[in-house]
Amino acid sequence: MASEQTTITVPGPHGEREMRISSPSRVLFPDLGLTKLDLARYICEVGEAFIAANGDRPVSLQRYSDNIDGEMFFSKNPPRGTPDFVRSVKVVYPSARSHPQLVLDEPAAAVWAVQMNTVVFHPWPSRAENTDNPDQLRIDLDPQPGTDFDDAIPAAQVLRDVLAEAGLESFIKTSGNRGLHVYAPIEPVREFLDVRHAVIAAAREVERRMPDKVTTAWWKEERGERIFLDFNQANRDRTIAGAYSPRALPHAPVSCPITWDELETTDPRKFTVLTVPDRLKTVGDPWAGFGEKPGSIGTLLEWWDRDIRDGLGEMPFPPDYPKMPGEPPRVQPSRAKKQD
Repeated sequence: MASEQTTITVPGPHGEREMRISSPSRVLFPDLGLTKLDLARYICEVGEAFIAANGDRPVSLQRYSDNIDGEMFFSKNPPRGTPDFVRSVKVVYPSARSHPQLVLDEPAAAVWAVQMNTVVFHPWPSRAENTDNPDQLRIDLDPQPGTDFDDAIPAAQVLRDVLAEAGLESFIKTSGNRGLHVYAPIEPVREFLDVRHAVIAAAREVERRMPDKVTTAWWKEERGERIFLDFNQANRDRTIAGAYSPRALPHAPVSCPITWDELETTDPRKFTVLTVPDRLKTVGDPWAGFGEKPGSIGTLLEWWDRDIRDGLGEMPFPPDYPKMPGEPPRVQPSRAKKQD
């Protein structure tokens, strides 16, 4: 018996494309009954803003074998059967290996990714034509146990001030979960390690101003009930959910751009696959001007150098990274004390 399928019409820069959706009634979000077809239609409705935020970048696809409660895997290389209009670009990973990675250039490409059971989209902070030099500085404000979204708000506001003092315009979005993501468009002239150092310098400055509220401590046992400023998301091949990407949580939330004026009164749970299309139609895209005024990380790197002179060194890298120059021992502090 032939499998169930349908098609949807997806507008784009090259005209409309008819995109096939197999198993359209497969339920991806069991609590809401949202289906694969519902998700494809969502991507179609937010397509222009979605591609503006995530297009022309290497992207990792977070795919599910059944629904969001089932098996998950990441897809980076173009899978068999990738349409001709979906391109790829070769990128270099921390291991020094290089492989092609998918690039989305139009809404139909993102709908095709949904057809491949993608729920979450993770774009790189660099463009396809210059993958080694990010054009976005990103900081993930991650609430730790005992804190919540409301605790991340003042941290984001101070971070905005810090970045402005460094000459950078910042934009904000909900993470789609409990946190916030702050981005700043930057000139793509520095490599990932430099951008990581700029992020650490900014995070340390925020930590100085609100030491009881935020932390840059990599080890969870040292963070306490504070907002963690996750500097390691600035590393090569480290990504966070893109703007307007769904998240794989029961209420189908979306990582949604907001204005700074909205921040204090926003409820991140109201931004979902069901509500964000209407928001875009009525409010517009708060990130519509993103990237028009890229800044320099030069001041932040001066702060980094100052902190190095003052005795603050390199921070730990992710565990799967090769040992990096100047990196402290990758030993949990409580274990290190026992070994002493």
